[in-house]
Amino acid sequence: MSSSEWISVCDIEAIYPDCGVCALVEEQQIAIFRIGDAVYAIDNHDPASGANVLARGLVGDLNGELVVASPLHKQHFSLTTGRCLEEPELSVAVYPVRVSEAGMVAVQGRPARARPALRRRRLVVIGNGMAAMRTLEELLELAPEAYEITVFAAEPRETYNRILLSGVLAGEARAEEIVTHSSDWFERRGITLHRGDEVVRIDRGTRTVQSRRGVSAAYDRLLIATGSAPVVLPVPGHDLPGVVTFRDLQDVDVMLAAAAPGRRAIVIGGGLLGLEAATGLARQGMQVTVVHLTDVLMERQLDARAGALLRQDLEGRGLHFCLNAQTVAILGTDRVRGVRLADERELPCELVVMATGIRPNITLARSAGLRCDRGILVDDTLLTYDPAIYAVGECVQHRATTYGLVAPLWDQARVCAAYLAERGVRRYGGSRLATHLKVSGIQVFSAGDFSERAGGESLVLHDARRGVYKRLVIEDGRVRGAVLYGETGDGSWYFDLMKEGRRVDHLRDQLLFGPAAEDAATTTQ
Repeated sequence: MSSSEWISVCDIEAIYPDCGVCALVEEQQIAIFRIGDAVYAIDNHDPASGANVLARGLVGDLNGELVVASPLHKQHFSLTTGRCLEEPELSVAVYPVRVSEAGMVAVQGRPARARPALRRRRLVVIGNGMAAMRTLEELLELAPEAYEITVFAAEPRETYNRILLSGVLAGEARAEEIVTHSSDWFERRGITLHRGDEVVRIDRGTRTVQSRRGVSAAYDRLLIATGSAPVVLPVPGHDLPGVVTFRDLQDVDVMLAAAAPGRRAIVIGGGLLGLEAATGLARQGMQVTVVHLTDVLMERQLDARAGALLRQDLEGRGLHFCLNAQTVAILGTDRVRGVRLADERELPCELVVMATGIRPNITLARSAGLRCDRGILVDDTLLTYDPAIYAVGECVQHRATTYGLVAPLWDQARVCAAYLAERGVRRYGGSRLATHLKVSGIQVFSAGDFSERAGGESLVLHDARRGVYKRLVIEDGRVRGAVLYGETGDGSWYFDLMKEGRRVDHLRDQLLFGPAAEDAATTTQ
């Protein structure tokens, strides 16, 4: 059949007034609209979203021109010329259409006005941390030619693995050894990288971003991955020279510059980050004291007994601890010289490291009018309340939860990339967390809820000679929580039991001995 022939589609009465229908004509989708006594035909394909949706759009008069509004991104397309009023390069094809005397609508498969060559869509990425880069890697694997990609990176350095910062501080690695994506990586993939130039403004109306150096970049899709910012205690002296957080390579440079054998450092915070900083500084020869607000180190990951074992082991390696201690002031005039605690004790030092936690970095998103709570609010596809803007990583809040560990970031990146590539099927339902860490060479694992509460039973194994501690919390015949210290090889098995909700009544007496208990129970049966 020639594409210039008239192809009958439907009766005019099958199209509601001021509405559209979609017809498949010679393997292409054409949107046909009925406006009064006239009919119009254009591509059903929306170039902005990549979806076949224009037949479902609202039609009307815009400044004297009949248009249809895309139901996804609200660009307006002329029904007579196909021109996109907001972005002419996104214009669509227009097809000959007529109504016979019998009321039959017919179209031709050859456009009367052809669409312009479609450009690649533009993806702007704000941030080059681990979540952003994992999303890009996944996207390039799925759809390497889908976007022209521009990345804005606040840090001037090459992209690196933040998890390995403690190794650089301890002298176990050099900064260049933790680089994950060099400038060459971006160049080989045709990605424009603005290093050391953070985005300071998002204009959602014009879909552009503005950087601190004045660079403007337009986007069809925007990915926000601004990560998190370290919590700085608002105490007197927090801005003195010699007070530093532990978040990036610049912080490590400051600490290494201050580190010298015999000098004193105070680390505020006895969580994982604080203990890594303390251990690294001790290996540089400093005398290190950790000031922690509670009486248990790493209280989010460890119970009281495991925390005590960790403290004992770290004290054996030269660290000092002030627990149940609150910092109320940092002392000094032109430079830090100590800290004052709530009980009036003063601890002298030449360096203070604040490692009291992180909070999602949402300043930019909030200033752009995106909905935020503790983090940028996203749905199960990592889409924000703006249909052109996605967000991943430590800056997001999903189902009332924010995340600071790597595993959830990887899950988010995988789902977000699939939707950016328009191959999204699965959704991100949140992450059930298990923490498997190595603190100063000591293996620790925790998962689930190991708090003391009615209805729970604790199974405990403690081998002081081997430095091994295991505690499992059983409730309703299932594992509710687990804490492992020193020997953590069975952690993934316990985590699987929790995720699957499997009953362990028949394993109770052997459960502390790991998967071998299940094998033994199966053999017995």
